[in-house]
Amino acid sequence: MDIKLSQCFIAVDDHDKAIAFYRDALGLEVRNDVSYEGLRWVTVGSPTQPGVEIVLEPPAADPATSPADRQVMAELLAKGLLRGVIFSTDDVDGTFERVQAAGGEVLQEPVDQPYGVRDCAFRDPAGNMLRFNQPRRG
Repeated sequence: MDIKLSQCFIAVDDHDKAIAFYRDALGLEVRNDVSYEGLRWVTVGSPTQPGVEIVLEPPAADPATSPADRQVMAELLAKGLLRGVIFSTDDVDGTFERVQAAGGEVLQEPVDQPYGVRDCAFRDPAGNMLRFNQPRRG
C-alpha cells in the first residue's frame, strides 16, 4: 500500500490576500482558483512538489456551519489559533530574508534549534503560523 499526502488545509479570511502572500512572498504556484455555488476553491503548491497542494479555505467552509460556530472560528483565526504549516527549505536564512522583505509578520528570526534544524517563523495575512526549517549542516 502506498499512501501519500495530497492536500492539507489552511484557514484564510481573504482569498486574495492569501493568494498574494503564498504566491508572491513564498513563491508557490496557484493551482486552482474556482468559484462554485458561492464558495471558492483555491489551492497552492510548490513547483517542486506537484502532487501536494495547500487548500486555502474559510475557517468554517462547511455550508452547514451555524452562525455561532462561524463566529467562534473567525475569532480563533484572528488570534492565530487554527492551523499552521511547516515548510522545509535548503536556505532558511534566504527564505527568511525573502518573506520578511515581502512584508511577512516575523514571529521568530532564524535560530539553530536543539532538535537539529535551523528555523524561523512568520504569520500569514490571516494569522496562521508558518515555520520554515532546514536541517543543520554537520
